[in-house]
Amino acid sequence: MRYLESRKYVIQAIFFTVGIVFALKLFYIQVLNPKYKLAAENNAIQKIVQYPFRGLIYDRKGKLLVQNIPVYDLMVIPKEIKGIDTLRFCQLFRITIEDFRQKIKEAKTYSYVKPSPFLPKLTTQEFAAIQDNLIEFPGFYINARTVRGYSHQSLSHALGYIGEVSPTQLAKPEYADYTPGDYIGKSGIELKYEKYLMGKKGVKYKMVNVRGIDKGPFRNGEYDTLAVAGRDLVSTIDLDLQQYGEKLMAGKRGTVVAIEPATGEILSFISAPFYDPNLLTGKELGKNYMSLLKNPEKPLLNRPQSSKYPPGSIFKLVQALIALEKGVITPDTGFPCNQSLVKCAHNHPRPSNLAIGIENSCNPYFYMVFKNLVNRGQARNIFADTRLGLDDWRNEVLSFGFANRLGVDLPYETRGNIPASSFYDRRYGKNHWKYKTIYSLSIGQGEAEATPLQMVNLMAIIANKGYYVTPHIIKGIGEKNQVQPEFQEKHHVAINPKHFEPVIQGMSQVMTSRWGTGWYANLSDIGIAVCGKTGTVQNAKGRDHAVFVAFAPRENPKIAIAVYIENAGFGSTSSAPLASLMIQKYLTGKIAGNHWAWWEQNIINQGYLHSKH
Repeated sequence: MRYLESRKYVIQAIFFTVGIVFALKLFYIQVLNPKYKLAAENNAIQKIVQYPFRGLIYDRKGKLLVQNIPVYDLMVIPKEIKGIDTLRFCQLFRITIEDFRQKIKEAKTYSYVKPSPFLPKLTTQEFAAIQDNLIEFPGFYINARTVRGYSHQSLSHALGYIGEVSPTQLAKPEYADYTPGDYIGKSGIELKYEKYLMGKKGVKYKMVNVRGIDKGPFRNGEYDTLAVAGRDLVSTIDLDLQQYGEKLMAGKRGTVVAIEPATGEILSFISAPFYDPNLLTGKELGKNYMSLLKNPEKPLLNRPQSSKYPPGSIFKLVQALIALEKGVITPDTGFPCNQSLVKCAHNHPRPSNLAIGIENSCNPYFYMVFKNLVNRGQARNIFADTRLGLDDWRNEVLSFGFANRLGVDLPYETRGNIPASSFYDRRYGKNHWKYKTIYSLSIGQGEAEATPLQMVNLMAIIANKGYYVTPHIIKGIGEKNQVQPEFQEKHHVAINPKHFEPVIQGMSQVMTSRWGTGWYANLSDIGIAVCGKTGTVQNAKGRDHAVFVAFAPRENPKIAIAVYIENAGFGSTSSAPLASLMIQKYLTGKIAGNHWAWWEQNIINQGYLHSKH
């Protein structure tokens, strides 16, 4: 016991001695030796965040779509602000005393010791005007970074924009790498591919004296890290085609989407009205965004993937394919144009087979096709039979991608709608509806809704005779042009490939027959075989909408296209010629002859609004 008692005193002595040594050393550093005091007074370590260059975006031909331009953020560290002339500061930076106080308050709320943006996004000219005076304002320094810039005025909806990360985002764990003032993708490609584009921030430590003068790197840069630039992206977009399409769609509401059928690569992605992407960059971003948001024409709406429209007569192609698959019609099946069933938009010869029915877009013909699909005698009760037939039909339609998100690599894609029997049960009551209640679905009206992206995907399916690749807008990531595997997979529909040829023949006759509804958009005179389908969509709130879908050439198709123009009337004289102009522009690089030059001006000037066809 005495032995243990003696050990206790030894241990206490050791701790006491160590404490005395540390106390004496601390006294020497703080009181006797002026070296550390002077160093603390004359120098401070300043942490400078090195922002990476955001990845660039190119079109399919290597043209630059999105670049970086330099801006300068005036940063503040509240703790380090000492004895500045506030009035001179406000005069120099052209802000009011009230603004100064408010911004200082916001900075202190964030952190008293960490830097935060005081005046973001100064231009090169603004920075040059004040850089020699910064020495007068300790606690303030400049941090160089970049924002987005565009050498063109196109593709705003697909490219998207970047903005400051929000407080709501900062509160979430997935945004742990971001700090206030950091930029982040807010929409479009910028948002969807943020993790590739953002890069990785670096940090630099330097010594500065009390007047903010740079005294060199801390410990020769031992703790510095380099910023890593974001990865570049190669898009599927053809900028020349995009700009031409926007020229044709100027002053209109609607959308044009073109894709390469075999690959699903989006060639053109137009949402009208559109806006200059340069509006949503720089210091005026917030002001310009609110102006666009309040615009009654809704220029911020991404119509190709976020708007749902009745597909109209183009939906007859889906009805034909499902009916062939189910065996309720053959390519030689004919029905009379019985307008007591449903009105037809124009007079035409009797649709004695499927191809002529498609060529003339005969409404009574497809009334009967859909009726034969829905009422197949699966139940003795007509109401039950209709319910069973509708749900069977709907399952087939869903395999085409309708009423589902296709998975395009852009945010905020909507599903569209193909109603099930449960919808009508809720609306009318079970056993209170039958085929005459839902016949408008036969011609793509009623409750059927599709996005323009789904419409052009239908063209890819028919061009490929039974499959599609998920539409996508980025084809390569980084130096190795990495391709995402989900955009290489083929999705097959529930239709035997042999059933596509009769439908394609009908689409060919739409364009080449004098009775065809797409006659005005025929390109056979310049050697391009176009297969298409027009549509005029009823609109209770005004002039009808015009729709046209097509692919070309017939053999080995290179382009599929969907054009939807709101309140444009007949698709045959508006959407169809516009699509043919874009098809020949893409396939040949030019517009051929005076005939098509006339159509070009007619589309630009909206002459189709006066057409009776």
